Amino acid sequence: MSFVYKAEPERGEEWRALFRQLAPDMPFYVWPETGPAHEVRYLAVWEPPDRLMERFPNLELLFSVGAGVDQLKGAGIPEHVPVVRMTEPGIAQDMAEYVTLAVLALHRDWPVYLERQRQKVWQEQRNVPASRRRVGVLGLGMLGRQALRQLQPFGFPLAGWSRSGGEIEGVEVFAGEAQLSAFLARTDILVCLLPLTDQTRGLLNRQLFAQLPQGAALVNVGRGAHLINDDLRAALDDGQLRAAVLDVCDPEPLPEDHPFWHDPRILITPHVASMTRPETAVATVLEVIGQHRAGLPLTGLVDRRKGY
Repeated sequence: MSFVYKAEPERGEEWRALFRQLAPDMPFYVWPETGPAHEVRYLAVWEPPDRLMERFPNLELLFSVGAGVDQLKGAGIPEHVPVVRMTEPGIAQDMAEYVTLAVLALHRDWPVYLERQRQKVWQEQRNVPASRRRVGVLGLGMLGRQALRQLQPFGFPLAGWSRSGGEIEGVEVFAGEAQLSAFLARTDILVCLLPLTDQTRGLLNRQLFAQLPQGAALVNVGRGAHLINDDLRAALDDGQLRAAVLDVCDPEPLPEDHPFWHDPRILITPHVASMTRPETAVATVLEVIGQHRAGLPLTGLVDRRKGY
């Protein structure tokens, strides 16, 4: 029974070295190497190969190397092959750091000061206390909850929204479509950490922005397809939004002539908010393989009906 890794090759070599240490009896290959295809039982991918089951007819588990799984849609993964998203703790910690950085940058008007620096303008902005800057997180999975925990010491009034809700200490939680408008109305900095599904595609649009307080700001660390690009530009132009931080875009990478590159109200990073850490990722993958062999519930198992 062998394992194939199909993602960033340099990181794949780190996985290979860790497998040698932690699972020396399991043959490990970095794509395009696969070894005997009929022996492949486990596959870790960002994007699966075409003709997946034709290539690997005895595949038993498919791992996403990231926390999201929308990129696997349409890959022809049969129902009997469990799909597991990455749950290693480094992803959540990385994301919480990035969200904290982005929220603080927007809270303290960093886009304004960066543009004034470029223009050689020495001019102050009036600071707003954190106690008066309401932060709201869309998506209360592993990443959203960790981000909210990391933001708590700063004193922001915090809220979270998801379809199913839940309880988080120190956070006002909203649930379902009926409470989305109320969540948006109390949110000055909106953080999107939703999974990308048919229901959430294009959710960050003109109608949603209109429900935020005027002069709100956006952080998108979900997927680029959550955002309608033209609606963001329109909301910035009419003052409904004042700034945005985007770690994900549609398309990726952005074309050189895309207007986002030149808009001082938008800060862009190249999909780096969180990265899977090989040492903890391999340990997590091996733990799930052990669960699968023992017939136990799988950590990170994707619900195909929900899409995450």
